Amino acid sequence: MSLLVVGSTAFDTVETPHGKAEDCLGGSSTYFCLAAQLFTPTRLVSVVGEDFPAQHRSMLADRGIDLGGLETKPGKTFRWHGRYSSDMNSRDTIDVQLNTFGDFRPKVPAAFQATPFVFLANGSPSTQASVLDQCERPKFCVADTMDLWIEHEREGLAALMQRIDGLIVNDSEVKQLTGKSNLIQAGRAVLELGPKLVIVKKGEHGCFVFSNFFHYALPAYPTEAVVDPTGAGDSFAGGFMGYLATCDSVSVWNLKRAVAYGTVTASLTVEGFGVEAIARADRQQVERRFHELQQFVAGA
Repeated sequence: MSLLVVGSTAFDTVETPHGKAEDCLGGSSTYFCLAAQLFTPTRLVSVVGEDFPAQHRSMLADRGIDLGGLETKPGKTFRWHGRYSSDMNSRDTIDVQLNTFGDFRPKVPAAFQATPFVFLANGSPSTQASVLDQCERPKFCVADTMDLWIEHEREGLAALMQRIDGLIVNDSEVKQLTGKSNLIQAGRAVLELGPKLVIVKKGEHGCFVFSNFFHYALPAYPTEAVVDPTGAGDSFAGGFMGYLATCDSVSVWNLKRAVAYGTVTASLTVEGFGVEAIARADRQQVERRFHELQQFVAGA
């Protein structure tokens, strides 16, 4: 089945212990699309400026991503500049220029409105809700969020969580959202707010999955070649949703496999600056890492 993502498309300048990359293609929806398209047809709703080069548009289209919802507006594309610590477990934002993304009001094309799987990439809860208002009751909808919205738009986020099937957050965000210092208690508390599924990311330590029917933990894929962690979470979401969209049901078994596929697509992304590594990945690489992860877990 097809998959819709709504989020940012950006130019990133990234500094890590491995070097610096300037104005590389990034943005939450871009990472998501490049991961998801490894599994299923993917539709993009986003916005760019007049400076967005034709080669980036062609690269996305050549990978089967439907750009019918990619709007071009006067001005410049969203830009972000970040610098990672020596262990790459934390980062500082040096500069943010929202540009055309600052007043982004997503317009879901009529041809996209019945898409069965929907991912609401990180953005304000009101913007995410406006996407759902334009969709025709998706089969499965997952949202990402962050500390900014938890702190400043909690009421809107609470309303959104009543309308979605799943929420993706990191370990500090889930504690901030619930006020629980224990991760397990925090994960369970989010379920009481509305979502049927909560995925808590723990970076290099993998993730926890909570639902009313099962709890599940999975380590990260053991890669040594971490060059740039930017977009790992969005690629995880793309692999997770992309695989799930190929399944005949959203069962416990399929959800667990989807988490594993998300894990290995994220591991591919971090092996290059920006989207360069995930853009050149193929399904064969994904399947090889999926089986290696299975063996790694089974041998524990």
